[in-house]
Amino acid sequence: MLGLKRNDVRLVPYDPQWSQRADERIKELSAVTDIPENRFAHIGSTAIADMPAKPIIDLAIGVDQLDADHNDLFCRLKQCGFLRLRVQKQEEIVFAAFTDDSYETKTHILHLMTYNGELWNNLLFFRNYMNTHSAEHSAYAALKKRAAAAHPTSIPAYTEEKTAFVHHIYQLRT
Repeated sequence: MLGLKRNDVRLVPYDPQWSQRADERIKELSAVTDIPENRFAHIGSTAIADMPAKPIIDLAIGVDQLDADHNDLFCRLKQCGFLRLRVQKQEEIVFAAFTDDSYETKTHILHLMTYNGELWNNLLFFRNYMNTHSAEHSAYAALKKRAAAAHPTSIPAYTEEKTAFVHHIYQLRT
């Protein structure tokens, strides 16, 4: 079952249906936004086979310029249930879909970023690397479990604990 309440850090075993659900959302988003499917990607731990993950599907959407006027795109994403979050990040704009109008439980996160930019390439490299390198896959799974146990109510702390490992994998891309 998809969904996680705000600030809840809970990992669940890998679900092979996550990829199918991501593909379904990508097709829907592509049709509504007129952005080609190849500019969408399933990212994050739900895109890594056999990886424990928070039960939220992460998707990336690539645009030519992040600083362009995207008001029409934002309206179309809202039609699909994605609301812009207050998260401030330099390389991306973040949206989320929720289970209902209480906006308490997120099911999907959508990261708008520059297509084929550094962040786009890093995220896809990380996903692909984890899917093809078993030693690093196992190490990352163990790290995620430790971080979740240590920070069950702090997504920022959980994320920070994984940062050095993730950046190490990014460095392998160059």
